[in-house]
Amino acid sequence: MKILVVDDEKLLVKGLKFNLEQEGYQVVTAFDGEEAVRLAHDDSIDLILLDLMLPRLDGFGACREIRKFSDVPIIMLTAKSEDIDKILGLEYGADDYITKPFNIREVTARIKAILRRRGPSSAHGADQGNVLVSGAISLDYNFRRASTGNRSVELTSKEFDLLELLLKHPDTVYTREQLLELLWGKGYPSEERTIDVHMRRLREKLEDNPAEPRYLKTKWGVGYYYKEA
Repeated sequence: MKILVVDDEKLLVKGLKFNLEQEGYQVVTAFDGEEAVRLAHDDSIDLILLDLMLPRLDGFGACREIRKFSDVPIIMLTAKSEDIDKILGLEYGADDYITKPFNIREVTARIKAILRRRGPSSAHGADQGNVLVSGAISLDYNFRRASTGNRSVELTSKEFDLLELLLKHPDTVYTREQLLELLWGKGYPSEERTIDVHMRRLREKLEDNPAEPRYLKTKWGVGYYYKEA
């Protein structure tokens, strides 16, 4: 597995590179947002650790540009603890976030969890024909994307995982807390608003009218579920 580490703090990058290589990962590095976007075009990149505060192009901008051509998992690294920074990272297509200072064990745990759930991608020889269909929506495991009708949309890693869970269990209502635990793992310091952001993004991508969703439904006061129409 190859990981791209992007941060302008060279000592931090050196430490992350050393520790991740000890875990068996191949690591490439970048020190600004523009270089990160350029390196992300490499199809063999399996995950990106992306700092928020970067020269030339900040982490939000780099994440937005990468999402134009890739659904590679992105974990944002930020020294800011305010909720708005975390939510903005998710808005731009990040899959997760870690607040500095962090423990390297937490970083490796997050990476392993995301890569384990993501599974083999088409770039690494996944079998063809691996598709989950539920009602009007289908999920293509090879390309990590969804389709409804004649429309096909790219999904981030966490969007894919969330949609897969709901499609596999239609009409089952999950609370935000349950979804956080199932998708991020028990004890992860993610917040319930994280689920709201991912659900809104899925509706914008898949629903004809996101304001009145036909498939991705809300059970008011409880949580979310998928209506197999």
